[in-house]
Amino acid sequence: MLSPFREILVERRDRRAAAGAFTCYDMTTAVGVLRAAEARGVPVILLVSEASFRAEAGPALVDGLRAVGERASVPVAVQLDHVDDLELVRLAASVGVGAVMADGSRLPFEDNVAFVGGARAAVGLTVGVEIELGHIEGGEDVAAAVSAGALTDPDEAERLVAATAPDCLAVSIGNVHGTYAEPPKLDWERLELIRERTLDLPLSLHGASGLPDADVRRAVELGVCKVNVNTELRARYLAELERHLPAVRRGHDVLSLQDALVAGLADTVAGKLELFETGGA
Repeated sequence: MLSPFREILVERRDRRAAAGAFTCYDMTTAVGVLRAAEARGVPVILLVSEASFRAEAGPALVDGLRAVGERASVPVAVQLDHVDDLELVRLAASVGVGAVMADGSRLPFEDNVAFVGGARAAVGLTVGVEIELGHIEGGEDVAAAVSAGALTDPDEAERLVAATAPDCLAVSIGNVHGTYAEPPKLDWERLELIRERTLDLPLSLHGASGLPDADVRRAVELGVCKVNVNTELRARYLAELERHLPAVRRGHDVLSLQDALVAGLADTVAGKLELFETGGA
């Protein structure tokens, strides 16, 4: 069933758990995600990357994700992830996403406020808005995030939330998108301060694919109620393709290949969902 973005996050937070947010580049991935979520009976968020949405079939992908979400037995939200273009935000709202990640984190503070305000005006009150303060780097570059001073400032977080009234805040505490070239050292004191400054606002952790399980558990225990996963899904997808292609190629057995992909992806997602319920009641 399709459910409001904010409701999913609040329900998870109240259970001292986190919603898994999984990037879906195709319907096969979405089916694997939902198989695992339904088996565990927990809500999930289906993410659409900005690049996917910009592609020719981007709006159709949203249509497909909404369709499988409607048929699911657990709460599901479809979210456009990391978008810094208001026109794309408007288009996403028009095709039915349940939330957008309005990413103004590369902008000066006041410009970030203005961008988030424009995103909220573009989507209205029925579409969730997630924001980011302190840019989350990619490409294994933990050091770049720290040295550039791109970690989330708790005082600025309080000001940004007060000015924009978002539904979720993505924090930068030493986490990065992708994999990690060296073990990350997350700033737990900073996370606690952000939580205190932003009161009951749901917090999200991006770049969780490469984090040790213990770090993810601790983040959830400290109030993170949305955790994004992308890289590990892509890695499992490609590993399953490599493993099963030789056998299915002989008979052009695409259905068997899809079944194998779904099963493998569901296995990866199941492990993440168990991890995200580490503090659950």
